Amino acid sequence: LLGCCLVIVSLDTAIAQEQKMLTLKEAIELGLQNSKELKVSNSKVTQAIASLQESKDNRLPDIDISGQYMRVNKPNVDFKLQNSGSGEEGGEAAETPDVSQAMFGMATVKLPIFSGGTITNGIASAKFLEKAAELDAVRNKEEVIQNTVEAYYNLYKAQASVKLVTENLNSSKQRVKDFTSMEANGLIPRNDLLKAQLQESNLELALLTAENNEKITNFNFDLMLGLDENTKLTLDSTGLNSRPEVKSLAEWENLALSKRADFQALAQRQDAAHKGVQIAKGAYYPSLGLSAGYVGINVPNALTVTNALNVGAGLSYNLASLYKAGAKVKQAKAQEEQLAWNHEQLSDGIRSQIHKSYQDYNQSLKKIQVYMKAVEQANENYRITKNKYDNSLATTTDLLDADVARLQAGIDYEYAKADAVVAYNKLHESAGVSVGE
Repeated sequence: LLGCCLVIVSLDTAIAQEQKMLTLKEAIELGLQNSKELKVSNSKVTQAIASLQESKDNRLPDIDISGQYMRVNKPNVDFKLQNSGSGEEGGEAAETPDVSQAMFGMATVKLPIFSGGTITNGIASAKFLEKAAELDAVRNKEEVIQNTVEAYYNLYKAQASVKLVTENLNSSKQRVKDFTSMEANGLIPRNDLLKAQLQESNLELALLTAENNEKITNFNFDLMLGLDENTKLTLDSTGLNSRPEVKSLAEWENLALSKRADFQALAQRQDAAHKGVQIAKGAYYPSLGLSAGYVGINVPNALTVTNALNVGAGLSYNLASLYKAGAKVKQAKAQEEQLAWNHEQLSDGIRSQIHKSYQDYNQSLKKIQVYMKAVEQANENYRITKNKYDNSLATTTDLLDADVARLQAGIDYEYAKADAVVAYNKLHESAGVSVGE
């Protein structure tokens, strides 16, 4: 029993310790492969392609084939008319044919020639909608990439917090150990030892919170990437030290309005709506088509028809469309106008997003400089305070406060570096371009 327990514990430990080194590029690839949203987008593209093919199929002829077989009984037929060829008063009655079955078949072919432009405009509209669906998929891909980048650096920040708090906790434990010895020798009052122990307890609580946040973030990131939920990810932090320069705000706005896939998709839907107006107006025109047919009939002992071919042209016009089609035309025009306003609204939204993303990135660069100085200042402040404390010129409270400030400055600096990378990618995502373009 003990051996089984040891095996189980060993297996659990092995599973819990499973680790994977993951670069940002690898994370993005996994995110794209396992995105449910992208799979939905691809299905919509497939649906749009099928709709386009359906519109094209309307140009093809309709072919109807029908046949029927009937079994009939022998009818009672009493002909009152007499044969007059013999000249006798009571001539022979006409003979009734023996009909027990009947068969006939029919085939018709109809080819539309003109239908008010509904077929041609329908095809054009379907092409625009197919392109819009493809652009929607491109935009969703960009959003998935940005979500992956944010999740990647959220995990980095969680891991950085654990690392920094752990280091500070180890220092705090050593301080408590030193203070315990000093208090036992009467060098410091017990109150100072209690303050150091209280800080150690607070750091232990902070570490528990940081570790819990790391586990949750790691678990959610594993789910996003399609990895085993017990995989502990080790991230690559080499890209955190780059500070790339960016274009001017006006350049980013122009780039976004020319590159954003959702903006282009909406333009395609506007074109499709314009074709929809023309389709609705097609009801005002007559329809012209060619037709051909074949009929075969076989009634044994009575009638046989073969090679009954017909070819012709047909013209039809629904007079009711003169007063019924107007409502559909108004609906189509309203849809077109709605999309035009949506286009203007999206344009304003894109400019607003670009402005925010641009300012956020510049702010993140400034924060890095500020927090870099804050780390230097916090370390120097702790060093000076420690020297003063060692020379009885500073209180324990001063020393502990300086230590906490040093920890907070380190965490803020790591967060600022991660936020800058996320902001840089967000600026590109808002403009609809990939990093490096």
